[in-house]
Amino acid sequence: MSLKGPQGDSMVVERVALQSTEADTSKSSITRAESILNSISDALISTDLKGNVDYLNLTAELMTGWKLNQVQGKPIDTVMPLIHSNSSTVCQNPINLVLQHNKPVSMVPGTMLVRRNGSTVAIDDSAAPIRDSNGEISGAVIVFHDVTVARDLAINMAHQAHHDALTQLPNRVLLYDRLDQAISFAERQGNSLAVMFLDLDNFKNINDSLGHAVGDSLLQSVAQRLTASVRRTDTVSRIGGDEFVLLLTECHNTQNAAITAQKLLTAVAAPYQIDQHNLQMTSSIGISVYPADALNAEALIKNADTAMYRAKQAGRNNYHFFRQDMNIRALERESIEKSLRQALELQEFKVDYQPLINLQTGAIIGAEALLRWEHPEWGKTLPERFMIVAEESSLILPIGRWILRKACLQGRRWRDEGLVLSSIAVNISEREFFHPDFVDGVGTILSETGLEPGWLQLDITERVLMQDANTSTDILNKLKGLGVQLAVDNFGTGYSSLGALLKYPIDVLKIDNSFIHTISARNDGSKVASAVIAMADSFGYKVVAEGVETPAQLDFLRIQNCNEGQGYLFSGGIAGADFTKLVRANSVT
Repeated sequence: MSLKGPQGDSMVVERVALQSTEADTSKSSITRAESILNSISDALISTDLKGNVDYLNLTAELMTGWKLNQVQGKPIDTVMPLIHSNSSTVCQNPINLVLQHNKPVSMVPGTMLVRRNGSTVAIDDSAAPIRDSNGEISGAVIVFHDVTVARDLAINMAHQAHHDALTQLPNRVLLYDRLDQAISFAERQGNSLAVMFLDLDNFKNINDSLGHAVGDSLLQSVAQRLTASVRRTDTVSRIGGDEFVLLLTECHNTQNAAITAQKLLTAVAAPYQIDQHNLQMTSSIGISVYPADALNAEALIKNADTAMYRAKQAGRNNYHFFRQDMNIRALERESIEKSLRQALELQEFKVDYQPLINLQTGAIIGAEALLRWEHPEWGKTLPERFMIVAEESSLILPIGRWILRKACLQGRRWRDEGLVLSSIAVNISEREFFHPDFVDGVGTILSETGLEPGWLQLDITERVLMQDANTSTDILNKLKGLGVQLAVDNFGTGYSSLGALLKYPIDVLKIDNSFIHTISARNDGSKVASAVIAMADSFGYKVVAEGVETPAQLDFLRIQNCNEGQGYLFSGGIAGADFTKLVRANSVT
C-alpha cells in the first residue's frame, strides 16, 4: 500500500476534513456540512485517533450496509473490512496507515470492500489525516467509490487485447507468447512441437456472395470445430481473415501431426447450416516442426505458411509438411516487389475515396483515401495482396508519400469546388510513421498542395503507437504542431486501453470493424462497443465506427451516440469525381 495518494484526492479530503472540524463553532454550519457530505456521490468515513468511526455519509451507509448510529465508536476494520480481489486475503485499511504515518494514503489496486451482508464490491479510494486548528492530527478520513464497472471493463479489454474479437480465440500476440514458451520448454526437454497454418479455401467467395454476416458466422463455426479437434494443451489461434494457426505441443513425430491435420481437414469439411444457407468449406494446412524446420516462433509460422501455400497449389483440402526447397512464396514476393517498383514508375496506382458519414444526420462529412493498384494482369488490386511486401521492402515510403500528396491535392480541389468536409483521412504505415523525415514530409506536402492542415487527418493504428510510446508521443506532438487531425485506427485490436491513449494528442478514435461486425442484441461485442464509445466520448474523442454494413448496426450506433461511421452500408471506395457527385446529391436530399 502506497503512502503517496493522488494529490488531488488528498487535497479534497483534507479540505473537507478541515471544514468539518471548523464547523464545530456553529450548529447551522454543521448541518450544512452534513448536507454537503450527504450530497456527494463518493462514500466518506471519518475516525478518531484510535481508528474508531465517528461519521459516515449516506453513500457510505449504502455501500457498507451500516447506519451511522450503528457504527459510531466501532473500529474501522469492523465497518469497512477490506480484502484482495485475487487472493481474498485481508488488506490493511488505509485509515490505520494514515494514523500511523500522518500522511495521505491511496488504496492498492484490486481492493474489495466486504459489505455487512457479506457481499463484496471493488473500490478505489484515498485517505488523509484530519487536523485541528493547530495543525495537529485529530483523526482520519477516507473517501471511496465503486469501481466494479471500470474494473470489469478493464478485464474485458485486456481479454480483447489478446483474443480475436469475432471467435474469441487467442490472437497473434497470445499465440507468439505461447509458442515462445513452448519452444523453451521443448528445448529443455529435448521434445518436438508442430505449428500448423490453416487457411480456408475460397472463403472470399462466401463474403462476396453472401455477405460478411454469414462469413463471420462461418468463421465462428470453424473456430469451434478446430478447438474441439485438438487437445486442451494445444492452442488454436486466429491471426486474421480466414487464417488460423495451431500450436501442437509435445508432438513427438510427424505421424502425430499428420493424424491431427487429417482430423482438422475432416472437421472443417463437414457441412454448415448458417441462417438458411447450406455451406461447404474446405481448408489447406501447412505444417512445420520444431526443431527440424526452424528454431523460433516467427520462422516456424512462416514455414508453415509456405507449406500451406503448397497445399493450395496441390489442389486444396489437403496438408503439406514444410520442405526447405519450398521457395514459391519467396519467388512470388520477389515478383510483387519488382512489379511495385514498376507501378511507381508507370503510375499504376490510383486513389479511391470512401465517404465518412454523420450517423445522426446521414450527411457526408469527410472521406478516407484508399490505395488501389491497377495491375496490368491482376486488374484492380487491393492493398492486402501487396502491402506486406511494400512494408518489408521499404517501398511503402514512396508509395505512402504518393498517396498523401494525391489525397491533399484532391482535398484542395474539393475545397476550391465549395465542398464542405471535416477531413480527408490517410492511413499511415509503421515504416512511414517512424521514418525520420515523416513529419517534415507531411509539412512539405501540405505547403506544396495548399491544403489547410485542418483538412488532413492521419490515421495510425494503436499497434503502431504502442511500439514505442515515447517516440510516438514526440512524433504526434510534432504533427499536431502542423495543425493536422490525428486518429487512432483499428482501435481494439492492439495492446492499448483508452487510458493508455490519454498521453497522445488524439482527436479521433476509429473503432475496428471487428467490433462493429459482432454487434447484435445478445452479443458481448455490443457491450464492448457500447463501453468503448461511452468511454471515448467521456475523454473527448470523436468516435468513428468502421465497417458499418447493416441497418441494425447503424441503429445501434445511433442509440449509442456514436459520432461518425463508414462502411458498405453507405458506400465503398469511389473515384474523386464520383465522390464529388455523391456529396452534392447527398446535400440536395
